[in-house]
Amino acid sequence: MPTELEELVEFLHHGNTQIRQIAAENLVGYSTAQPALFKRNQLEPIKDLKLLVRDYAPIAKNAITMLVNLSDDSEVLENLVSDAEFLETLLQRVTDAKEPHADLLCMLLANLAKSPQITNLLTLKRADIPKPLSTSPLAIDQLLDCFVKGAKGSYNEAANYDYLSYLFADLAKDAKGQAYFLAPRAEDEGIVPITKLIVFTEHSSTIRRRGVANTIKNVCFDVNAHSRLLASEGEAGVEEGEGIGLLPYVLLPLMGSEEYGEDDTEGMLDECQLLPPDKERDKQADILITHLESLLLLTTEKESRRQLRAVKVYPIVRELHLQVEDEGVREGCDRLVQVLMRAEEGEETEEPSVPKIQEIEDEDEDEQIVDVV
Repeated sequence: MPTELEELVEFLHHGNTQIRQIAAENLVGYSTAQPALFKRNQLEPIKDLKLLVRDYAPIAKNAITMLVNLSDDSEVLENLVSDAEFLETLLQRVTDAKEPHADLLCMLLANLAKSPQITNLLTLKRADIPKPLSTSPLAIDQLLDCFVKGAKGSYNEAANYDYLSYLFADLAKDAKGQAYFLAPRAEDEGIVPITKLIVFTEHSSTIRRRGVANTIKNVCFDVNAHSRLLASEGEAGVEEGEGIGLLPYVLLPLMGSEEYGEDDTEGMLDECQLLPPDKERDKQADILITHLESLLLLTTEKESRRQLRAVKVYPIVRELHLQVEDEGVREGCDRLVQVLMRAEEGEETEEPSVPKIQEIEDEDEDEQIVDVV
């Protein structure tokens, strides 16, 4: 005999709107407290929730919230991400300028990115292009346009699309995702997608900064792209395309209002000099660590190390180490300095020898599942 809770779950597909709404409202808390309740009868409640995403706004909100909470279960996750019709429903609603729950849907997409199948977004073409938001049929292009044009409610007054940055970060873990973010888009006047993201490293939203920082870090695993990433934006003659100009966007979050001596500033990037007295470095230690890891990845090749030394990355990292007491940040600074100040093979240096640097491990933030209560 079914329990009262099991009977309540059955009401999710009731024909009466008020009964569906009451059931959805009362089940939200159980989506975190008793997730197994929603896996009965071969995930029938999950199938109901997917349909309720298209229901009346109050019901849809609760349904999306429950799916966000339940998507950390691997079985539920694969059910959601493998459902092409459901994925199209999410895309249709996220790109709708009048969707009241767009941010919740972005949270759900971010959680779905924990499945390898989410890379399908990189090639998925939608039949209906959401103009004037985008001119591209590709789902990933449309989501990127939402993220860029929708910051602070500028596209949809009810949404900021910040959680899409977590989706981008997970996509960039895959080689196909890295290729997408680094390739000029013919459909977008040759613009390289990563250049649309890096401008948000000092945004007011912690979520947006964190997601973008992790996207940058994951893109930096493509060693072949380092010369383009380090070259000034638009600089010609760089292997496989023009420069991206990444460095200022990674260095500035590490910097405060400290003053540097003449020796330190000689060769420093123009963007990093004469900063205003109220300039603040990022206050989130995990984001600082992520940027340090990106710089560390960029030291893989000898020429890249030479460039980082030439633009005086060391004094910036030195000041960061002095100003921030977080142990993780200081360890990140030490690891980077060990590489920057180590003598190159065949070269002499006055710096003492340093131990071999440890291999970077992925941050826990990359594995974050968003829960909503």
